[in-house]
Amino acid sequence: MSFFERYLTAWVFLCILAGVALGQLVPGTFRAIGAMELARVNLPVGLLIWVMIIPMLVKVDFAALGEVRKHVKGIAVTLFVNWLVKPFSMALLGWIFVRHLFAPMLPAAQIESYIAGLVLLAAAPCTAMVFVWSRLTEGDPLFTLSQVALNDTIMVFAFAPLVAFLLGISSIAVPWETLAASVLLYIVFPVLLAQLWRRWLLKGGSAAFEAAMVRAGPWSIGALLATLVLLFAFQGEAIIRQPLVIALLAVPILIQVLFNAALAYWLNRKLGEKHNVACPSALIGASNFFELAVAAAISLFGLQSGAALATVVGVLIEVPVMLLVVRAVNRSKNWYERGTAPQAV
Repeated sequence: MSFFERYLTAWVFLCILAGVALGQLVPGTFRAIGAMELARVNLPVGLLIWVMIIPMLVKVDFAALGEVRKHVKGIAVTLFVNWLVKPFSMALLGWIFVRHLFAPMLPAAQIESYIAGLVLLAAAPCTAMVFVWSRLTEGDPLFTLSQVALNDTIMVFAFAPLVAFLLGISSIAVPWETLAASVLLYIVFPVLLAQLWRRWLLKGGSAAFEAAMVRAGPWSIGALLATLVLLFAFQGEAIIRQPLVIALLAVPILIQVLFNAALAYWLNRKLGEKHNVACPSALIGASNFFELAVAAAISLFGLQSGAALATVVGVLIEVPVMLLVVRAVNRSKNWYERGTAPQAV
């Protein structure tokens, strides 16, 4: 992991403090930034999101989809957890915790928005950080690449309908045109630009490609941190009044991460997949494409919304929790392989 990736949680925490402080010290500046919108899209944040996402998408090789047939069971588990379990389980957890158990401690006007943010977070499988988690578990790199490429392909078509369906069940009105625009802005266009950039870089050879990715890495993380400063500058007053909100929103996210990781890991073991396939399958089932979730939440509900705050909480807790999951799957390798080894007759 790079220096920025290793200490991402610390940077996020510092950005929270910086954003809250700046929002109180120079509120006029951030009101002006918030007003820079076009078709409900905040232009400074939209630009930062592109800088954040595109370098990550350049790493995705859609030619790796041919590897899917080599690990059908592992891919089946990945798709089942990412598209049939994770979004629906998060909607259920949001309903249980945010709408009912924690409702007396949360601002009533933001409850529906918090649930929307949680759903957006869970509806987008991880695209970038899963490569880091997979490397830390000695996961099969081709399997990791193939599951990311397949998830990204599905996300282009399924993200908007799935989010609209789940938010409809939660009685949250979402304008279809805004959601469709978010998919175009934050999935389709970045994927196309990233693949064009990838082809151009690869003309210079793999060494040039890897060097470009190393140079682009800090830009992605820097854009993420700058986005968080803006978000918390707008959210600062609400956070100062109710700091408990972040801790409460972290509860369903934490449960969802651990549940989905355990489920994918166990299913791969039951189906007899190799450990180096089960690890990335479990890790992508647990982690989220939080960059897309943040962007969609801002476009749909605004910079100052509870949805935007909920997605940012996902960023705050993902890195330490995913490192915990990495440690768990590494330490349980012997247990896992005892369950998948051929039985003597």
